[in-house]
Amino acid sequence: MARKAKPLPSLEWLAPRLKASRALTLASFLALATLLVMWNLAFADLHGARPWVIIGIQLLPLALLAPGLLLGNARAHAWACFVVNLYFIQGVTAAIDPARRLFGWLEALLGLTLFCAALLYTRWRFQHDRRLAGE
Repeated sequence: MARKAKPLPSLEWLAPRLKASRALTLASFLALATLLVMWNLAFADLHGARPWVIIGIQLLPLALLAPGLLLGNARAHAWACFVVNLYFIQGVTAAIDPARRLFGWLEALLGLTLFCAALLYTRWRFQHDRRLAGE
């Protein structure tokens, strides 16, 4: 027996939530990138490694997502949910080290915020598009 489809929310309900989740996604995305750059330039002990190489490696996944996130692409937001888990894991492991505890908690918190905001944006954007298509 097939389950009955749940009704989609109205466009008036979805519009402000789309704006808020997109703004929170972009803010946490930029804050995460800024945190990574600032930490590696000012505070990190890189043991002689070039800071720009480390920064480039850490920012590469975010740089690949940036065009889609800036354009508001729902699939890019969905991919951000997968990619940001790397930063969350890095933040949690850094939080164990007393010298990097603040950085670790900030990175984990920004990763969690980005994950939740991007997930909500993806859900509400697909519902919004289905509603606009007449469903």
